[in-house]
Amino acid sequence: MGERTIRNICVYCGSRPGGDPRFSELARALGGEMARRGIGLVYGGGHVGLMGVIADAVLGSGGSVVGVIPRFMVESERAHAGLSELVVIETMHERKQIMSDRCDAIITMPGGVGTFDELFEAITWNILGVHDRPIGVLDVGGYYAPLRALIEHGVGHGLISEETARAIAWSEDPGVLLDAISAG
Repeated sequence: MGERTIRNICVYCGSRPGGDPRFSELARALGGEMARRGIGLVYGGGHVGLMGVIADAVLGSGGSVVGVIPRFMVESERAHAGLSELVVIETMHERKQIMSDRCDAIITMPGGVGTFDELFEAITWNILGVHDRPIGVLDVGGYYAPLRALIEHGVGHGLISEETARAIAWSEDPGVLLDAISAG
């Protein structure tokens, strides 16, 4: 198996910064590394929280950023005004579909229930063959350790396949994670 061509990565992450400064530090590191590698960002379109941090990091490093945001969230998530492209749509379902359609891989950073929803939908779509995009989790400070344990728990009980569990790349290092989703 060869290297995958990754032109754009969809990053799911929080619209809040969270309580651990490492979340923002690694969002900046991931965004900078993506831009350095010539990889564009597709994300939820907001300028607040971790979403804003990673968008600003990619833009500040000369990269391309596409935001996808439902009209009703433009005000509440304060749509980022400085993006390469802002796609304003009507529904959350459209948002997820467009973000998926416009990327070659998916990375999840710390976030809340919306981020969890997006990650699980991406995994489910992968299992069902809706897409074959690699999926990575930037596990900052062990934030996703309970989720990883839950997935392994599901494998142990025969409800999640080992293949599904292995299909998710996990790392605390943005460069390592980018390498992992580009491999194969």
